[in-house]
Amino acid sequence: MFSTYDVIVVGAGHAGCEAAAAAANMGSKVLLITMNLQTIAQMSCNPAMGGVAKGQIVREIDAMGGYSGIVTDKSMIQFRMLNKSKGPAMWSPRAQNDRMLFASTWREMLEKTPNVDFYQDMVNGLIIEKGVVRGVVTGMGNRILSKSVVLTNGTFLNGIIHIGEKKFGGGRMAEKAATGITEQLVSEGFESNRLKTGTPPRIDGRSLDYTKMEEQKGDEHPVGFSYLNIPLPKEQRSCWITYTNQVVHDILKTGFDRSPMFTGRIDGIGPRYCPSIEDKLNRFADKERHQLFIEPEGWNTVEIYVNGFSTSLPEEVQYEALRNIPGFADFKAFRPGYAIEYDYFPPTQLGHSLESKIISNLFLAGQINGTTGYEEAACQGLMAGINAHQKINFLEPVILDRSEAYIGVLIDDLISKGTEEPYRMFTSRAEFRTLLRQDNADIRLTEKSFSLGLASSDRLEAVNIKKNDVIKISRILQDFSVDPKDAEDLLSKKKMSPLLQKQKASALLLRPNLGLNDLREGITELSYKLRHFDSYALEQAEIQLKYEAYIKKEKELVTRISQLEQLSIPESFDYDRLSALSMEALIKFKKIKPRTLGQASRISGVNPTDIQILMVYMGR
Repeated sequence: MFSTYDVIVVGAGHAGCEAAAAAANMGSKVLLITMNLQTIAQMSCNPAMGGVAKGQIVREIDAMGGYSGIVTDKSMIQFRMLNKSKGPAMWSPRAQNDRMLFASTWREMLEKTPNVDFYQDMVNGLIIEKGVVRGVVTGMGNRILSKSVVLTNGTFLNGIIHIGEKKFGGGRMAEKAATGITEQLVSEGFESNRLKTGTPPRIDGRSLDYTKMEEQKGDEHPVGFSYLNIPLPKEQRSCWITYTNQVVHDILKTGFDRSPMFTGRIDGIGPRYCPSIEDKLNRFADKERHQLFIEPEGWNTVEIYVNGFSTSLPEEVQYEALRNIPGFADFKAFRPGYAIEYDYFPPTQLGHSLESKIISNLFLAGQINGTTGYEEAACQGLMAGINAHQKINFLEPVILDRSEAYIGVLIDDLISKGTEEPYRMFTSRAEFRTLLRQDNADIRLTEKSFSLGLASSDRLEAVNIKKNDVIKISRILQDFSVDPKDAEDLLSKKKMSPLLQKQKASALLLRPNLGLNDLREGITELSYKLRHFDSYALEQAEIQLKYEAYIKKEKELVTRISQLEQLSIPESFDYDRLSALSMEALIKFKKIKPRTLGQASRISGVNPTDIQILMVYMGR
């Protein structure tokens, strides 16, 4: 019944979908197996993509030829560029999405992707021969052969759902857990552990009083995520903001004695940066209120997601507390919040390609590696799909450096440091965030993607046009002299000191709170010279001129650090003969087997002395 596939992808969440699309678009014959074909690309938690650092990742996925940015733009109901009051390294795109449209668009795009087959079944085992994966075994007894396998099981491996004192097996509400894979991998020498995540109640939006809340509209001019310029909606749906209060907190505390978090029924560690409401009350006892975002789930549904109220408390406690939140006095619930506990495999057991160090041709991506969030999962899936194709075709793995992409930061963090709690990306995790901006992901990554056969020639041409336009704009700004009289009204309006003599536009642009749009609006001749350039090239040129010193400094730092990255450590290196190493460094080096001195220096618990010792023994 089944032919032999190049790549089998297990699980059709965000990681699985990107893995299947990437491998197939590179030419591999792919089988995507999921327990339910109706839940492909399900937004299991909040109906949103992007956010701080996460938005940069979605832009990078798009630049690498992935689908997440396109799907997000096609299903968007609201767009906001976060942190615009800060420098461009912090600007982060975020979209609210129509949950059902997001999933249906993803499925439609996959079905239109040549080389992708689908099958509905549970995978409960792998076919492994002499340390190499050869396929999968399904719950219905099918043995399906393949040259490689990508596991993207999300929260389904031995998943347990908790609501108060109730608990039952499940990978998501109303969906059964997956069994068999953890036990088999542990028998093969893998280490596994447990993590926990949660989700808030879903509410009937018709039962809320929005006059008691603060409206949060989208940007007047949304820009979206994909560099393909997908048409964006002409209208947007608002979100709303409300707050908990002391009455709400007191009610929630009455359920703490039945909370699975506080009674020890949950062993897994939850996400530090997206805690449940009961965890917030416990950790931030001095806070009088907590902010809640009331998010619509689509264009044609009344369902509401209560962002900030994730909980596993008993249902009656959840609902009594909600009634005392402004705007919720007469609310109706669609379902309660719940926590889910699941298996994951500490990612130090993987290489930079996301291939297992224990079983060849087996790749892991997404929450199975200890991450949280759609975006973190999707980028891992993309890279796992790419590298599964590369491996079976005897090609070099594709590894993005920390100075090249947030994706590179995430993967390097996971495999070098591991994680004991759900990992979430932040801009602060990147040493080179001035270089890794959301506006230049296409310039950073499209050429690499094109060389792999993922990005189209049209994408590459668009990037080259943008780069050339940026050079032209920069030259115009560096050559154009602004007359003091021409800038008088503009600078007066901005309450800035006037020019005493002519000044180049590029120098004038360095003034704080003065942007290129201001110069274009205030100086007619300059506006005329820049009239043929699009907003993306103008923004890019402005950022490069305005932050030239910071960008230059980071590039110099990249050059210095790259010297360590270029010093490779042989896989067979015998660390036991380095008697001067600290015991922690010795254990970590032997376990992780860093491929470069740079990676070795980033391993948690390794100090500079250990690196110096390693360099001496390597003759450096």
